[in-house]
Amino acid sequence: MRKAKALAVVAGLSIVTAACGGADPAEPAPAANGASSAPAAKTLEGVTLEVAAKWTGEEQTNFEAVLKAFQDKTGAKVTYASTGEDTGAYLGPRIQGGNPPDIAILPQPGLVQQYAEQKALKPLASEVQAEIDKNYTPYWKELGSADGQVYGVLVKAAHKSLIWYRAPAFEEAGVQPPTDWATLLTAAQTVADSGTPPFSFCGASGWTLTDLFENVYLSTAGPENYDKLSKHEIPWTDASVTTALEKMAEITGKKEFVLGGSSTALQTEFPACVTKVYGEKKAAMIIEADFVAASASESGAKVGEDAKFFPFPKAGETEPVVLGGDIAVALKESKGAMALLQYLASAEGGAVWAKLPGYLSPNRNVPATTYPSPVTQQLAQTIIDAGESVRYDMSDLAPSAFGGTDGKGEWKYLQDFLRDPSDIKGIQEKLESEATKAWKK
Repeated sequence: MRKAKALAVVAGLSIVTAACGGADPAEPAPAANGASSAPAAKTLEGVTLEVAAKWTGEEQTNFEAVLKAFQDKTGAKVTYASTGEDTGAYLGPRIQGGNPPDIAILPQPGLVQQYAEQKALKPLASEVQAEIDKNYTPYWKELGSADGQVYGVLVKAAHKSLIWYRAPAFEEAGVQPPTDWATLLTAAQTVADSGTPPFSFCGASGWTLTDLFENVYLSTAGPENYDKLSKHEIPWTDASVTTALEKMAEITGKKEFVLGGSSTALQTEFPACVTKVYGEKKAAMIIEADFVAASASESGAKVGEDAKFFPFPKAGETEPVVLGGDIAVALKESKGAMALLQYLASAEGGAVWAKLPGYLSPNRNVPATTYPSPVTQQLAQTIIDAGESVRYDMSDLAPSAFGGTDGKGEWKYLQDFLRDPSDIKGIQEKLESEATKAWKK
């Protein structure tokens, strides 16, 4: 949840994509493989539903367009409530008071586990699960499950396996977008030799460092070890973590690679690191998610021209694709709630949303060509192509005391690592100590 402010600016992609047009967002799209997406037309006349999510502004407007498409099809009436940045603080009192919304969209998988333990969630109907099985990889189904019961549908994604660059800086240095870790290091050195620091880090925002670690770890350790580490089934002192930190140190450990050195990086919050690249033109690259586009645009850069990206390069055997996202769950037992979840899980519902700016779907049957701009089409295709190796943001899967608290756990010790990458063993031991405490609670 600590990433909510950064994730919210993904709505700013509308600056990039709105001019590209797109079909009527309320126009239903054909379901994958020609199948008809349930629920059937006009079957919910007289049904009223409330949906709560964190979105405001452009994101809220776009989601309400999806809800309108559902209403037009089924006859149901759906109202929207914004939870604000702290979804848990909004839902907690309503759940305790016996008046929850019909559906809530949760920004962290940990909340699915929490509310399942509280018996606050309703298991998904077989029709919703069938839609998930048709359109999602098994990993996403597991992500919305607790104790073997399926509760949630991942409805919106943030693509975190990207490196954004300032095209003129690459042109001046005479380098091309890297395709693997070795060429990334070579390109960085060439850019540094040209007089421009290659990387701008927002080290004061600890989650940006967890994103970097997760990409390197997924690539070097592979999806199975990624799953194990995310559940603390292997320790943070494991050799696979050592390898990932050693790879990271190849970037963070070179003073000329980091704008202002580690001291400046650790005083820079997101999105100031983006401004330093595109507004102030002091560095060449930012390692962060699709929502960088909004901040780049606000800095005066044209996305797709001045501000470009390439996939996070392979540091090992796996092409890393790490996603964040939002999971829809039912808090009331009702036919209408399950029908809406089924619609959100369908290719039809996903395609309605995909035609709007600032959205990426984890639904593999929403074609990349559905998106309104080349930028989002490319991002969507990366998710589709990654298939079974796609993984969710590891720090968001961890207990918040370890993966999401300022001055503690991963945030603190990856910041310490940025400050001094020489003591990898010591950092691992501290990470393991904190992880052990967090998973015992």
